Amino acid sequence: MLEPKQLDDLARRLAESMPEGVKVLREDLSRGFRSTLETGLGRLDLVTREEFDVQAAVLARTRAKLDALAARVAELEAAAAPAARAEASTDAVQEPPSA
Repeated sequence: MLEPKQLDDLARRLAESMPEGVKVLREDLSRGFRSTLETGLGRLDLVTREEFDVQAAVLARTRAKLDALAARVAELEAAAAPAARAEASTDAVQEPPSA
């Protein structure tokens, strides 16, 4: 969310950008702009830069762990594949039942 000083600055710049004939109402406009900005921005689901950076770091760590786990699963599957093939070939070579 914007800091109060940033809101005041933005409201002031908006009021200063008004045509010369309207500048008489600058103070009222500035207050109105600030109120409108606060209301509008308050409805948005915004986070601070610090919160965003923290969540980005958490996501990066999670992705790294996920990649490591995916590699480990692939490793285990590769190791299990020869054993499964050997077991399947042993089952296929069994003696037929005698009648």
